[in-house]
Amino acid sequence: MRIIITGGLGQLGLALQEVLVDHDLVIVDLPEADITDQPAIEALFQEAQAEFVIHCAAYTNVDDCTRNPDLAFRINALGTNNVVMASEKIGAELLHISTNEVFAGNRVEGYQEWMPLDPINTYGRSKAMAETFVRDHSKRFYIVRTSWLYAPGGHNFIHAIITKARSEGSVRVVADEVANPTYVKDLAKAIGQLIRSGQYGTYHLTNTGACSRWAFAEEILRLAGLERATNTPILSREYKRASTPPPFAALQNIAGTAVGITLRPWQEALREYIESYVPVGE
Repeated sequence: MRIIITGGLGQLGLALQEVLVDHDLVIVDLPEADITDQPAIEALFQEAQAEFVIHCAAYTNVDDCTRNPDLAFRINALGTNNVVMASEKIGAELLHISTNEVFAGNRVEGYQEWMPLDPINTYGRSKAMAETFVRDHSKRFYIVRTSWLYAPGGHNFIHAIITKARSEGSVRVVADEVANPTYVKDLAKAIGQLIRSGQYGTYHLTNTGACSRWAFAEEILRLAGLERATNTPILSREYKRASTPPPFAALQNIAGTAVGITLRPWQEALREYIESYVPVGE
């Protein structure tokens, strides 16, 4: 099958390339292709004549989205609509990547797939609008929400915690923000399973289990052999940032489980990641 991957050079796009090796992949990414350029995207899709589109491209810097709301909506919402319309014109199925930040985060027990969207920040609102475009204009679609995605590359929460613990001997981490840490390679494998299932709809695909940022950091330090570093819990109001993340936005995987798709516990995935990508003495 020929598959277009928008944002194909990003962390999820690269992981999908490893998983979907048996397919003919068309990689769409900046600077050659911009999803906000409707004529260019339509022309590219027409030339590719793919049967399936995986839409990963997005403006994912949450704090920058708050500072640049017009750009956030232009890329995440209107850009997604361009991808939706171009996919429909070639008759392709669509899989759209979304986020737990489409929810307000006021449910301690977490969110199921069918619950109403109520985002509280610019990034979440732009992604919620993107989901609306997908639902309103796509005939055959999947929406996959995920959270706290991490990938090889050294620029993520895991490496930030380890670097600071090694250099300063202590970290301060928010304890009142809860979600699901998710390893990009596990997400990519789950998406591969979902595509094969043919079961359209909305899915929450994350590593199993949820935790606070503080608990995530605690496990990172333990697995990295840095138990002696002090990990001080703080409240989100003590950590100044442009955006306001949803405090309790863990995702429950109900729909995926129903079709036989579950991801391993987040602790197991984190262990594999640290063993593979965190050099001793980094």
